[in-house]
Amino acid sequence: MENKNIKINLFIKNLNKSNALAYNKDYVASHADYNFKILDNAYESTGELYAKLKTDVQNNTCEDPTCFTENQQLKMLMEAPQKSIDFLSSVGAQLMTTDDTYYDVNQDYRYAVANAILTGKPLFSKSDGYNVALHLNSNGSQEIVFSGPMLKEALAINSTVLETLEASGTDIVAITPDINADMLRLLGEVGVLGGGSINPETGELMPGAKIAEEFVLKNPDGSYDYEIVEIGDGKSRNLLKFDLDKIEKKVTPFLDAEVAGLLQQEQEVVAAWNVFIGADTSVSEDDQMAQNANAGFLAWDYEEDLPLMQDKKDLFMDKYKKYFMHNYLEQFTKNQLPSVKADAVPFETQTEEVKETAEQAMPEPQN
Repeated sequence: MENKNIKINLFIKNLNKSNALAYNKDYVASHADYNFKILDNAYESTGELYAKLKTDVQNNTCEDPTCFTENQQLKMLMEAPQKSIDFLSSVGAQLMTTDDTYYDVNQDYRYAVANAILTGKPLFSKSDGYNVALHLNSNGSQEIVFSGPMLKEALAINSTVLETLEASGTDIVAITPDINADMLRLLGEVGVLGGGSINPETGELMPGAKIAEEFVLKNPDGSYDYEIVEIGDGKSRNLLKFDLDKIEKKVTPFLDAEVAGLLQQEQEVVAAWNVFIGADTSVSEDDQMAQNANAGFLAWDYEEDLPLMQDKKDLFMDKYKKYFMHNYLEQFTKNQLPSVKADAVPFETQTEEVKETAEQAMPEPQN
């Protein structure tokens, strides 16, 4: 099922992004019918039923003298149209998640198909064999059913169940948190960047953003403890060194709090793991991976892995921290030039021979 989910979800995503159908003469000339008449068909026979119930109540020909059953049915019929509108709106909002940039393609592909039907996407019309029907149940609930060539099993969603799930903060399609946006925000909150690194109005990084001085390693005399690296052509240069342990201790409480917040909605944690965290990729790689199978065989399964066991929560925390350190902090601690201009100038690489000569030229220590 997992491979089928990925395959069909990606097919729909790629189909929606492609312009190829605009150049398909047969498709352009086709008579695609997207009018499923959802409400018309659902309420086709309700007029007669309403009239009959109303007559029974007025003529006192009900099942019992109080006309309790008939009045209940009348009440449900009168409330049904607004309930249908609200229900269709909720279903549409839930299914729309499948259009998100970071939608996790490991989820049940039927929701993506249903969204394509409901929103009238190319190749998912009534003419293509797809259908969506709304049913009014005798208990007052409603049910929407999607069917068609890609749906070997029709997808049915009940209004009462959907309302219950939404009231508990659960979605039928998991939203993937924008981890990149969240981590950019965190970068300005963790307290390791120097003053003026963050735009106070927008929260965005300033061009000269850098690690605060307190995290830069120095010698006992206050001078910078540089790392010397060779850059070729007999030249070397100084690079700043950072107290990485101190930085990690500073950011960890912020990351712990962030993950604790994410874990309040575990289905989003699964999505974040599958799309961003689980594959141990870089941000640039994630831009591509989000369009493919992302975490692949490392992906977590919504049915099997929810609720999350503690070992997976711990693993997510560990990988989340590594992802943040690698993709967002490392850029400020790798290959950073000295702030002292004179120290930033490349210099002749000291060979062993030069070092020996310099050592020999040093005066003997006085007793």
